Amino acid sequence: MRHEKVIRKALITEKADRLREMNCYQFEVAPNANKHDIKEAVEKLFNVTVIDVKTANFRGKPKRLGLSSGYKTGYKKATVTLKSGQKIELIEGV
Repeated sequence: MRHEKVIRKALITEKADRLREMNCYQFEVAPNANKHDIKEAVEKLFNVTVIDVKTANFRGKPKRLGLSSGYKTGYKKATVTLKSGQKIELIEGV
């Protein structure tokens, strides 16, 4: 799998801000990506050393609009811990 396809976007939330202080970054990743793919993609795209990768799958929540009902799309989230002293500049500036 190509590195650009593994990482979809960086997650910018209050929890992600607190985790950045501990040198952890959160990304939305492709649902079929495993931890090895995520680690390799982050290391190649951002030129950093990854120590740990944790993943979590989120199911889509049921939503309704009038009589129509359906589900929001689910996603997979990865929390990546970097070697101390390193950071991802693109996310720090947000």
